[in-house]
Amino acid sequence: MATRLKQLISHFSENEMSAELWQNVPLAPPDSIFQLTAAYKADTFKNKVNLGVGAYRDNDNKPWVLPVVKKATSILLNDEALDHEYLPILGLKDFTSAAAKLIIGSDSPAIKEDRVVSAQTISGTGANHLGALFLSKFYKWNGPAKVYLSNPTWANHHAIFKNVGIEPVDYAYYDPKTIGLDFNGFIEALKNAPDRSVFLLHACAHNPTGIDPTQEQWKAIAEVIGAKKHYSFFDCAYQGFASGDLDKDAWAVRYFVEQGLPLLVCQSFAKNAGLYGERVGALHIVSSDRETANRVGSQVSVLQRSEISNPPSHGARLVSLILNDAGLFEEWKRDIQTMAGRIIDMRKELHRLLTEELRTPGNWDHIVNQIGMFSFTGIQPEQSKALVEKSHIYLTGNGRISMAGLNSHNIRYFAGELDGVVRK
Repeated sequence: MATRLKQLISHFSENEMSAELWQNVPLAPPDSIFQLTAAYKADTFKNKVNLGVGAYRDNDNKPWVLPVVKKATSILLNDEALDHEYLPILGLKDFTSAAAKLIIGSDSPAIKEDRVVSAQTISGTGANHLGALFLSKFYKWNGPAKVYLSNPTWANHHAIFKNVGIEPVDYAYYDPKTIGLDFNGFIEALKNAPDRSVFLLHACAHNPTGIDPTQEQWKAIAEVIGAKKHYSFFDCAYQGFASGDLDKDAWAVRYFVEQGLPLLVCQSFAKNAGLYGERVGALHIVSSDRETANRVGSQVSVLQRSEISNPPSHGARLVSLILNDAGLFEEWKRDIQTMAGRIIDMRKELHRLLTEELRTPGNWDHIVNQIGMFSFTGIQPEQSKALVEKSHIYLTGNGRISMAGLNSHNIRYFAGELDGVVRK
């Protein structure tokens, strides 16, 4: 029998067999951030520093479970009525409705008029994917399907849109000369894009630069978007985590809604609730009226059903408890201020070390002017490489660092090594 089987296999050509057995599938490059983290973990150097991962660490470089999350978890564990049944396709209603009010504003006309469709998603990544998939199916494109992404942007944005057949196109955002916002380039990109183009906008704490428009600049951006009838695809991964103020970090989204601009919002609770592995997020699509919202909701439900059937419950129940209980909500806001405040303190101390103590060449004001978890240092790729290979300081090649990776124990070492590569 074995001999006969070998004879049958020999009838197939090598190419035919390899196609069936996947030998021709190309090897994909490893994810740069996860590869960086793996290299950090394998490093035995005593003073190694991980500034690559986008996750909060306390002053002892430990993951921090928010006290309010511990309290909410205890409440769930002791809830005798809790079961593990399926959630509805669009998720836990108590969670999605509260999440919509958090980002859009509880007093928003869009909320009061029931014009917002909300779907629970697999964190912010899932929200981006579901939003992109919805646009790929139903948006009336003015020409080929394209989305304008800031240069630079979160690396995953490119892959998400490509996977649903939407071509990513860069728009000017970061100015390396000033290590700040290229506001004029941004406005020109908005003006020069075809009418009704889709622009992805970071609601706050731009990833990876940490550079946000001012409120006056946001107003100018909104004015051009309205004139050109563009569609705003907001991504919000850091509400509250950026400034420590939930309302302040939602300002741009709420202003666009007030102006009646068409938009959707992707929302994540990974950072601001420390629920990275629970994958808690939401997609909110703002429509012009309730009837349109009903139509949109029906199609979003179909798309969600075909992909994940329905979302997981545990993380959503935790966030729902926190958002809907006044006492827990106030405690959460204090926890957010703790995280944002520590990062702001690290920005101030790094700036002080570079400018006052080390007198590092160059202007380092961007360290304190930027906001949120990440900072674009402005150093060159070869300098970033030297920090990784010689100083055991792990950061991305474009010079982006996670401020959450700095603490009172390692910030002086980092500042000294950064000073060294700048001087060389």
